[in-house]
Amino acid sequence: MPLTLNADDIAAGIARLAQEIREKSAGATLSFVGIRSRGDEVATRILTLLAENDDREMNFGILDISLYRDDFEHLHENPKLQGSDIPFQVDGAHVILVDDVIFTGRTTRAALDALSDYGRPAKVELAVLIDRGHREMPIQPDFTGIFINTHRLDHVLVSLEGTDGTDSIQVVEAPTP
Repeated sequence: MPLTLNADDIAAGIARLAQEIREKSAGATLSFVGIRSRGDEVATRILTLLAENDDREMNFGILDISLYRDDFEHLHENPKLQGSDIPFQVDGAHVILVDDVIFTGRTTRAALDALSDYGRPAKVELAVLIDRGHREMPIQPDFTGIFINTHRLDHVLVSLEGTDGTDSIQVVEAPTP
Protein backbone atom coordinates (compact mmCIF):
# COMPACT_ATOMS: atom_id res chain seq x y z
CA MET A 1 0.00 0.00 0.00
CA PRO A 2 1.50 3.38 -1.02
CA LEU A 3 2.53 5.78 1.73
CA THR A 4 1.99 9.53 1.54
CA LEU A 5 3.22 12.09 4.06
CA ASN A 6 1.98 15.68 4.12
CA ALA A 7 3.31 19.13 5.03
CA ASP A 8 2.68 18.52 8.75
CA ASP A 9 4.72 15.31 8.64
CA ILE A 10 7.57 17.12 6.90
CA ALA A 11 7.43 20.00 9.40
CA ALA A 12 7.58 17.49 12.27
CA GLY A 13 10.58 15.75 10.68
CA ILE A 14 12.43 19.04 10.25
CA ALA A 15 11.58 20.05 13.82
CA ARG A 16 13.02 16.72 15.01
CA LEU A 17 16.21 17.39 13.05
CA ALA A 18 16.55 20.89 14.51
CA GLN A 19 16.00 19.61 18.05
CA GLU A 20 18.55 16.79 17.69
CA ILE A 21 21.13 19.16 16.23
CA ARG A 22 20.47 21.72 18.99
CA GLU A 23 20.92 19.10 21.71
CA LYS A 24 24.02 17.44 20.26
CA SER A 25 25.94 20.56 19.27
CA ALA A 26 25.17 23.09 21.99
CA GLY A 27 27.42 26.13 21.73
CA ALA A 28 29.32 25.07 18.61
CA THR A 29 29.51 27.28 15.53
CA LEU A 30 27.73 25.27 12.85
CA SER A 31 28.11 25.41 9.09
CA PHE A 32 25.18 23.89 7.24
CA VAL A 33 25.75 22.67 3.68
CA GLY A 34 22.62 21.64 1.78
CA ILE A 35 22.98 19.23 -1.12
CA ARG A 36 21.16 20.44 -4.24
CA SER A 37 18.38 20.00 -4.85
CA ARG A 38 16.10 19.82 -1.84
CA GLY A 39 18.83 19.28 0.75
CA ASP A 40 19.45 23.01 0.57
CA GLU A 41 15.78 23.70 1.31
CA VAL A 42 15.78 21.26 4.24
CA ALA A 43 18.92 22.99 5.58
CA THR A 44 17.27 26.41 5.29
CA ARG A 45 14.25 25.20 7.24
CA ILE A 46 16.45 23.71 9.97
CA LEU A 47 18.40 26.97 10.23
CA THR A 48 15.15 28.94 10.51
CA LEU A 49 14.03 26.80 13.45
CA LEU A 50 17.42 26.95 15.16
CA ALA A 51 17.61 30.74 14.76
CA GLU A 52 14.33 31.20 16.68
CA ASN A 53 16.02 30.63 20.05
CA ASP A 54 19.71 30.13 19.34
CA ASP A 55 22.00 33.13 18.92
CA ARG A 56 25.21 31.29 18.05
CA GLU A 57 26.92 31.76 14.71
CA MET A 58 25.60 29.53 11.93
CA ASN A 59 26.78 29.48 8.33
CA PHE A 60 24.94 28.26 5.26
CA GLY A 61 26.14 26.95 1.92
CA ILE A 62 24.85 24.98 -1.04
CA LEU A 63 26.68 22.09 -2.70
CA ASP A 64 26.06 20.87 -6.25
CA ILE A 65 27.39 17.31 -6.55
CA SER A 66 26.38 16.66 -10.17
CA LEU A 67 29.94 16.14 -11.39
CA TYR A 68 30.93 13.99 -8.40
CA ARG A 69 28.33 11.26 -8.85
CA ASP A 70 29.60 7.76 -9.58
CA ASP A 71 26.65 7.13 -11.90
CA PHE A 72 27.34 10.20 -14.04
CA GLU A 73 27.86 8.16 -17.21
CA HIS A 74 24.59 6.27 -16.67
CA LEU A 75 22.32 9.30 -16.42
CA HIS A 76 19.73 9.43 -19.20
CA GLU A 77 20.27 13.12 -19.74
CA ASN A 78 22.99 15.65 -19.09
CA PRO A 79 22.95 16.85 -15.50
CA LYS A 80 21.72 20.38 -14.90
CA LEU A 81 24.66 22.10 -13.23
CA GLN A 82 23.43 24.68 -10.74
CA GLY A 83 26.70 25.49 -9.02
CA SER A 84 27.78 25.47 -5.42
CA ASP A 85 27.83 28.44 -3.07
CA ILE A 86 29.88 27.98 0.09
CA PRO A 87 30.59 31.50 1.37
CA PHE A 88 32.46 30.47 4.52
CA GLN A 89 35.80 28.87 5.38
CA VAL A 90 35.42 25.06 5.30
CA ASP A 91 38.86 24.42 6.82
CA GLY A 92 38.33 23.65 10.50
CA ALA A 93 34.53 24.09 10.33
CA HIS A 94 31.93 21.89 11.99
CA VAL A 95 29.87 21.06 8.90
CA ILE A 96 26.41 19.56 8.95
CA LEU A 97 25.76 18.13 5.50
CA VAL A 98 22.02 18.10 4.77
CA ASP A 99 20.03 16.03 2.26
CA ASP A 100 16.38 15.18 1.75
CA VAL A 101 16.71 11.38 1.44
CA ILE A 102 19.43 8.87 2.17
CA PHE A 103 19.22 5.61 0.26
CA THR A 104 22.39 3.83 -0.87
CA GLY A 105 24.83 6.39 0.59
CA ARG A 106 26.32 7.23 -2.80
CA THR A 107 25.01 10.81 -2.85
CA THR A 108 26.60 11.42 0.54
CA ARG A 109 29.90 9.97 -0.67
CA ALA A 110 29.79 12.30 -3.67
CA ALA A 111 28.99 15.24 -1.39
CA LEU A 112 31.96 14.44 0.84
CA ASP A 113 34.21 14.38 -2.23
CA ALA A 114 32.82 17.72 -3.42
CA LEU A 115 33.09 19.28 0.04
CA SER A 116 36.75 18.28 0.29
CA ASP A 117 37.48 20.53 -2.70
CA TYR A 118 36.59 23.48 -0.43
CA GLY A 119 38.89 22.49 2.42
CA ARG A 120 39.23 20.15 5.35
CA PRO A 121 36.45 20.47 7.92
CA ALA A 122 37.15 19.66 11.57
CA LYS A 123 34.00 17.55 11.65
CA VAL A 124 31.25 16.55 9.23
CA GLU A 125 27.88 15.24 10.36
CA LEU A 126 25.00 14.15 8.17
CA ALA A 127 21.39 15.27 8.62
CA VAL A 128 18.65 13.77 6.43
CA LEU A 129 14.93 14.41 6.33
CA ILE A 130 14.21 10.79 5.33
CA ASP A 131 16.15 7.59 5.90
CA ARG A 132 14.75 4.82 3.72
CA GLY A 133 17.48 2.23 4.33
CA HIS A 134 19.22 -0.05 1.81
CA ARG A 135 22.79 1.27 2.08
CA GLU A 136 25.47 0.20 -0.36
CA MET A 137 28.16 2.16 1.45
CA PRO A 138 29.07 2.39 5.14
CA ILE A 139 27.39 5.76 5.61
CA GLN A 140 24.78 6.51 8.27
CA PRO A 141 23.11 9.81 9.17
CA ASP A 142 23.85 11.46 12.51
CA PHE A 143 20.44 13.15 12.49
CA THR A 144 17.24 11.75 10.94
CA GLY A 145 13.84 13.41 10.71
CA ILE A 146 11.73 10.52 9.39
CA PHE A 147 12.41 6.80 9.01
CA ILE A 148 10.49 5.10 6.20
CA ASN A 149 10.52 1.36 5.71
CA THR A 150 10.77 0.68 1.97
CA HIS A 151 11.55 -2.14 -0.39
CA ARG A 152 14.74 -1.66 -2.35
CA LEU A 153 13.03 -0.92 -5.70
CA ASP A 154 10.39 1.43 -4.27
CA HIS A 155 10.61 5.12 -5.16
CA VAL A 156 10.51 7.87 -2.55
CA LEU A 157 9.29 11.08 -4.16
CA VAL A 158 9.92 14.24 -2.15
CA SER A 159 8.29 17.54 -3.02
CA LEU A 160 9.16 20.67 -1.06
CA GLU A 161 7.36 24.00 -1.21
CA GLY A 162 10.34 26.12 -2.28
CA THR A 163 11.52 23.71 -4.97
CA ASP A 164 8.33 22.02 -6.15
CA GLY A 165 5.45 24.22 -4.94
CA THR A 166 4.11 21.77 -2.35
CA ASP A 167 5.23 19.73 0.64
CA SER A 168 4.66 16.00 0.29
CA ILE A 169 6.45 12.68 0.40
CA GLN A 170 5.14 9.74 -1.53
CA VAL A 171 6.44 6.18 -1.51
CA VAL A 172 5.61 4.49 -4.79
CA GLU A 173 5.88 0.74 -4.51
CA ALA A 174 7.83 -1.13 -7.14
CA PRO A 175 5.65 -3.20 -9.43
CA THR A 176 5.60 -6.87 -8.57
CA PRO A 177 6.98 -9.08 -11.34
